[in-house]
Amino acid sequence: MQNDLVAALDIGGTKIAGALVDGEGRLLVRAQRPTPAREDGETVMGAVETVLGDLAADPRWAEVTAVGIGSAGPVDASAGTVRPVNVPGWRDYPLVDRVRATTGDLPVTLVGDGVAMTAAEHWQGAARGHANALCMVVSTGVGGGLVLNNRLHPGPTGNAGHIGHISVDLDGDPCPCGARGCVERIASGPNIARRALEGGWRPAADGDATAAAVARAARAGDPVALASFARAAQALAAGIAATATLVEIEIAVIGGGVASAGEVLFGPLRRALREYATLSFVGGLEVAPAQTGADAGLIGAAAAVWSASSAGIERTEVRTA
Repeated sequence: MQNDLVAALDIGGTKIAGALVDGEGRLLVRAQRPTPAREDGETVMGAVETVLGDLAADPRWAEVTAVGIGSAGPVDASAGTVRPVNVPGWRDYPLVDRVRATTGDLPVTLVGDGVAMTAAEHWQGAARGHANALCMVVSTGVGGGLVLNNRLHPGPTGNAGHIGHISVDLDGDPCPCGARGCVERIASGPNIARRALEGGWRPAADGDATAAAVARAARAGDPVALASFARAAQALAAGIAATATLVEIEIAVIGGGVASAGEVLFGPLRRALREYATLSFVGGLEVAPAQTGADAGLIGAAAAVWSASSAGIERTEVRTA
């Protein structure tokens, strides 16, 4: 990695995080604000500007050479715009131009949050040393990104690898994206919990009806909870196997809140993969939990900035007229 500092932003529906990240992946300065997700677009941008202002107050800001952004999507890196599903005030919002104006015309790289997580895992995490990888975030939604031939592959708009919207059930439930039977509609945390409740599972006395509570019930042997996770694992396996067959990945790395279920998810996932990844060139596909944790978005936003020549990371900088 280069020795320059990068200002990294991780923008989601709950929080806007920022950091100054060095060439070793260390987060030297941090800042964070809640995302005013239900407010208008300028209010949301104000929170971004506050985070950037907090970072700029540090003397090391003078060493910053670029800004990397990992944003909830969809994003359009070719246009420098974002339209996060969970931030209604941003619809084709010119985020790159606004961040560039705020930071004194620093170069800005924009990728989707799944791509940012992928960059982080390839640089610092479980995909390190693998030339071809799929990395996934399984949480409120299901996102992902690809590394191909040791380069981050965000695609023209920064959304390549968005496995959550591969259809794995042709007659399945409608997905908010407009398709049917998407991986996300089956394997995301809210849908794991929804399916368990529909199957007769009931929360404990604390009333927690999240996927984390379903995971606890599954670890205790609850058959409905186990079945809900098995169905999620099957959907993930089908999507992973399809991706592996298409582009010959070597490893699938899974992070996000649902991955914290551990073997409740990974056990049935590995078993299901043996049923779906059947061709010889995908038979050795490895599945591993992510390692970069909550900092993946910031580390990955920085990693997305640096060039392929220095780190095997493809730079996808956006410049608009």
